[in-house]
Amino acid sequence: MLIAGVIALCIVILILAFLAPRLSQHPQRGSQKVFGMGSRGASKAPGPLGRWFAKPFNSSSKAVGKSGAAGRKGRGKMPF
Repeated sequence: MLIAGVIALCIVILILAFLAPRLSQHPQRGSQKVFGMGSRGASKAPGPLGRWFAKPFNSSSKAVGKSGAAGRKGRGKMPF
C-alpha cells in the first residue's frame, strides 16, 4: 500500500511540476520533509536495523525529488 501511495505521489508531483513549475516546489518539499522525518525516526533503531528501516524513506524522498525535477525539465524543453 505504501508503494502505491509513493507512486501516486510521484505522478502527482510530476504532473504538477510540468503544468505549474513554481507551484510544485512547495508540495515536493513538504513530501520530502515527511519522508525525511520518517527516515530520521526509523534510523534510531539499533545497529544495521536503523539503516534498513530508513532506506525505504530515503528512496521515496529521492523518487519524489527526481519526479519533480523531471517535470520541470520537461516543461523547460517545451517550445511555448
